[in-house]
This record gives sequence, C-alpha cells and structure tokens, in this order.
Amino acid sequence: MALKATIYKAELALADIDHNRYGDHSLTIARHPSETDERMMVRLLAFALHAGERLAFGRGLSAEDEPDLWQKDLTGAILLWIDVGLPDERSLRRACGRAARVLVYSYGGRVADLWWEQNGDKLQRCDNLTVVNLPLESSRALAGLARRNMELNCTIQEGQLWLASADERLLIERVPLKTGC
Repeated sequence: MALKATIYKAELALADIDHNRYGDHSLTIARHPSETDERMMVRLLAFALHAGERLAFGRGLSAEDEPDLWQKDLTGAILLWIDVGLPDERSLRRACGRAARVLVYSYGGRVADLWWEQNGDKLQRCDNLTVVNLPLESSRALAGLARRNMELNCTIQEGQLWLASADERLLIERVPLKTGC
C-alpha cells in the first residue's frame, strides 16, 4: 500500500514592501512521503516570494511534468514555473520551453554547489531561467519552522526576507546564481 501525503496548514501574512504585495494566504500543503521538512518549507518560501492570485502548488514530486509551484493565465498558458531542489537539466530546458519564466530554488549546501557546477554552463542558454541558491544555514533554519499548523509572517524589504513564527524570526539568505528575463 502506498503512503499518503501528510497535510500541513499554513496561515501566511505577507508584506512584500519591495513589490507592493500584501495579503493573508491560507495554504494547504501536501507533503509527499519522501519529502523533507526542509524541502516543504523551501516550497512555502517560494510561494511567499511570488505570491499572487493565480500562483498554485503543483504536484511536484508526484509528477515529473509539473513544477512545485506554477502560475497560469486565463488561457492555461504557463507564466511562471518554480522548481525546488536540484532538478534535472533536461527537465529544466523543457520547462523553459513551456513557461514564460522558470525559477529554481536550490538548497542543500555542498550538494547544491556541485549540482550548479555540473549544470550551470548548460543552463546559461536558457534565457528565461533564474536560479537562486539558499545557503544551508537558511534552508535548515526554515525546516525548524515546520509544524502541521503554522502561523507565519513574511516581510520582504530592501532585498531582505524575514520569516517569523510566534517563537522565531529568521533572516533568509538568497544567493542568485543565474538571472533570467
């Protein structure tokens, strides 16, 4: 019998001063049985960074042809494709052909550095691809915030991203590796 996803609930209060986006988001996050708290929280962080009316969680680990998050327009065209982790270079190139913009949030410390060393040159040709790495300290600190029911505040100002729960406040570092259009 296959294991089922674990459901997490997050109440996210967002104040993105840099992009003039504010709002409260009630999120239901299905955590795949093979997914770690760290990966799930990076998905949540990606949502906070790109929150919008049409941004939705995809099937991610459960489907190879879907991203972790995506945004489609009214016609079904994919405006934004977001992958978390260390996706395969070929699948990223396919995503770049399907979506107007593709973002990758990599994490994992040395493993993420090796992934970029192996794939960075090939991915430079993808003009609509942006790759951002989260240092190990940031992604692990994010994992520490994971709870089945979360109330989080996210503030983005002058490029800095702060994520806070009732007991903790974290500054999340982001290192751009490649900037697309």
